[in-house]
Amino acid sequence: MLAPFGLRPKATLSQRMLPLAAALVARGWRCTIVAPAYLHPADAGRRETLHGVQIEHVRLPRLPGPFEALETSARMLLAARRHQPNLLHAFKPKGYSGLAAQMAHIVCPDLPLVQDTDDWEGWGGWNDLLPYSRPMKHFFAWQERTLPRWAASVTVASRTLESQVWGFGIDPNRVIYLPNGVPEQPRRLPDREEARRRLQLGPAPVILLYTRFWEYPLHDIVEVLLVLRARRPEVRLLVIGDGERGEAAALRTLAERAGVGQMLDVRGWVDQAVIDDALAAADLAIAPFADTLMNRAKCSAKLLQLLQAGVPLVASRVGQAQEYVRSGETGLLVEPGGVPLAEGVLRLLEDPAWRQGLGSAAQHEVTARWNWSLLAQRAEHAYHLALERT
Repeated sequence: MLAPFGLRPKATLSQRMLPLAAALVARGWRCTIVAPAYLHPADAGRRETLHGVQIEHVRLPRLPGPFEALETSARMLLAARRHQPNLLHAFKPKGYSGLAAQMAHIVCPDLPLVQDTDDWEGWGGWNDLLPYSRPMKHFFAWQERTLPRWAASVTVASRTLESQVWGFGIDPNRVIYLPNGVPEQPRRLPDREEARRRLQLGPAPVILLYTRFWEYPLHDIVEVLLVLRARRPEVRLLVIGDGERGEAAALRTLAERAGVGQMLDVRGWVDQAVIDDALAAADLAIAPFADTLMNRAKCSAKLLQLLQAGVPLVASRVGQAQEYVRSGETGLLVEPGGVPLAEGVLRLLEDPAWRQGLGSAAQHEVTARWNWSLLAQRAEHAYHLALERT
């Protein structure tokens, strides 16, 4: 497996590649993940084994400027080939893993390539959100359309990405729907009251927002608080996470200006122990998504984490939320926007028994339907297609 980032600090490897690889190892495959270390240079040259999966971070490049990416990608391909693989599975059709996949297509065309895509990277996606240079944006958009065509089979993390890849002219039989999953055993959470004590939360109802902020406009969250203030002013919104452009601070400012700052409790990036406390302490959670191509294409690992934790959920009816949530049975789906989210929250706050039933049903269904052991079989199908095609 060729990774776009290392094990730290981003979640692509730990939330998608590693659990899939571990499930494949349990089914008899030998899996090695080869990753760059540019986001965490201390990992350069480091090798470790987690859950039976070898993870190898290549050494940092010596060449300057644009040659740095070429050298890193070449190192990744050389490291992968040293393991004498039967096939390569490249994650994200852009950046280092994308370049390594391109090199593999050219220098070892007999080595089957499976291309994974888990986000919309080009125009209307990450190209519009991140400050890449204009040439880089064009190159990433080209990679996103070209690498799946070169691959022997393609894995996609959402139904929207599935249809987008079909639109590239790729045979649908070569495209395998492989969404994000969860462990076979739900994570054991701490005692609710102990968690609330550690987080210094009072007796008031707590709504959890576990977020990276880019999925929706900030004023949607202020709207949620304004609607709740009129009916349930004692409610507190606990925010775990941060954005890449100071969104957490901007939300605090907007909330103060709207007069709802006292309802907001922003904790920023925290470690897993604090996340576990937040999942245990919350009365329910919200998962807001604006109706954009990027949100329709993404497959939220945080959404799955909330569902498997049994946190009653109100989510915007966008993209993969419609795959994972049966509205009224395992969660509540509402139209995008702050007011529908707030109305959904009020409905659940008024019916504790229904709320608890939604959380329990969600935990059971997500664990049974979307665990990595089952999803690994879809990856195997993609691998067998690639091996047969080659």
